[in-house]
Amino acid sequence: MTDIQLSDEDRAFIEERVLRGHYKNMNDVVHAGLRSLQRDEAALKQLIQEGEDDIAAGSFYEFGEDDNLTEFIIARSKARHA
Repeated sequence: MTDIQLSDEDRAFIEERVLRGHYKNMNDVVHAGLRSLQRDEAALKQLIQEGEDDIAAGSFYEFGEDDNLTEFIIARSKARHA
């Protein structure tokens, strides 16, 4: 197995999780972190794909320097909640 170097802060974080009984050992904490990272990356890829699909379908708005993005967002929010 490959050794990894941890900062003192990371090591303390891991040890605390084990001491609190959330995980059996340090390896379990690292595995949980990797699974979380994998889920986050998969979710990000999905969001990127959705954005690309929206662009391809023409479902987007363009704003210029003179446009007020804040007003647009507030108006859309109010319309959704009306």
